[in-house]
Amino acid sequence: MVNAAMNIILFLSIENHHLTVVGADGCYMKPLTTEYIVISPGQSLDVLLEANQKPNHYYMAARAYFTGLNVAFDNTTTTAIVEYSGNYTPSSPPSLPYLPYYNDTKSAFNFFGSFRSLANKDHPIDVPKSISTRIISTISVNTFPCLKNGSCEGPNGTRLAASLNNISFVNPSVDILEAYYKHVKGVFSSKFPSFPPLIFNFTAQYLPLILERPRRGTELKIIDYNSTVEVVFQGTNLVGGIDHPMHLHGYSFYVVGGGMGNFDKYKDPLSYNLMDPPLLNTVTVPKNGWITIRFKASNPGVWFLHCHLERHLTWGMEVVFIVKNAKCPKATIRPPPPDMPPC
Repeated sequence: MVNAAMNIILFLSIENHHLTVVGADGCYMKPLTTEYIVISPGQSLDVLLEANQKPNHYYMAARAYFTGLNVAFDNTTTTAIVEYSGNYTPSSPPSLPYLPYYNDTKSAFNFFGSFRSLANKDHPIDVPKSISTRIISTISVNTFPCLKNGSCEGPNGTRLAASLNNISFVNPSVDILEAYYKHVKGVFSSKFPSFPPLIFNFTAQYLPLILERPRRGTELKIIDYNSTVEVVFQGTNLVGGIDHPMHLHGYSFYVVGGGMGNFDKYKDPLSYNLMDPPLLNTVTVPKNGWITIRFKASNPGVWFLHCHLERHLTWGMEVVFIVKNAKCPKATIRPPPPDMPPC
């Protein structure tokens, strides 16, 4: 299944049935049997349902998992019916299944935190152990002053924005892949910071308003081919904070750690799972928490990293990783097809 919603993470369950998750984002994992699942926008799960109950009609139900404060969202429950075949008189009406409360962070991350790779002889994994490129990035909802004579819906009449490492991404007028491949100057800068430019208590309940305004820019991170990359996503409580499903194009990555509060670069890596971490391409960063991913930069290209909540993407919560070509011709960016139309 795929969560095709634009801006909502979902809880889902089926009355009187357990679900067994056997894969995520196209990669097998150790079977996880559960009462409910949690699925973020853009994420995919492979789920088995065993029809082992009394023949009847059973509600399948889904509703939002949402942790934002003072933000309107659709808190309705959507339903479908799992209908057993055969001759019987169904219950009328079916009962609704158990679903965690809409802001139950513990239930959501107990589910996500239970993912494990198969990590066996038939399904080996290759988690980077020695890291050559380290990035720590804050993930924030922000604000800009409202344009003159504009109508804005942010706090105190501001315009809502979003950022990674305090940079709200600006889409250039020229495609970044084309600019990089053809060496077009002035389209982007390669100065995306590897560390948050502003250090504060990221998860504090009350933060100064001056921290809410990011810098605009088309900033990229250039990564050497075959380097081993670690990215720590640090959630912040700016403008209230919320969970963020982060998605990387061109790669799957190992989710080696995560927790609540501020990431501690000395203590938290001691608890990393380097034995059987899940291999994903979308990971949900908890409100006021952190997640660490690792991958080997073995796929040259221009790759988009962004929040999969559509409104955050449009507000600027994204960056581009450029993985440089290898010396081997087979590991280089392919030229555009001769019939490709211009943008």
